[in-house]
Amino acid sequence: MARDEKLDLLHSIPLFDRFDRKHLERLGMLTEEVDVPAGKVLIRQGELGDDLMVIVSGTVDVERDGAQVNALGTGDFFGEIALIDRGPRSATVTATTPSRLLVINHRDFHALMDEFPEVAAQVLVTLAHRLRSLDPAAVH
Repeated sequence: MARDEKLDLLHSIPLFDRFDRKHLERLGMLTEEVDVPAGKVLIRQGELGDDLMVIVSGTVDVERDGAQVNALGTGDFFGEIALIDRGPRSATVTATTPSRLLVINHRDFHALMDEFPEVAAQVLVTLAHRLRSLDPAAVH
């Protein structure tokens, strides 16, 4: 994947869309590109997680309690909460086609936040916006 394509993909993720070019480039250096076959379980509901995955190409199914709740494709991402808190996964995600993913692990992401403390503030703002959007009728 070309460097600019990788950075554009990372910038399209709400968690990273406030990052400037310098922070995106550093994040791009920390991501690993991985090819997975169809049928590969990428994350399993209830298991502890510590990384975020971005779909470069291919498709995945998202299941919660054994029922499909979503299908994701190129440009979509999953695992962002575990990237922050290393908690249990809320769903099982399985590749439905051969897929290429960008993987960002917890340790590297937190090293980025240590290196650039302003990144942590940007991440908190993004997570706050996502939480607010979950229940627009709630008083915040």
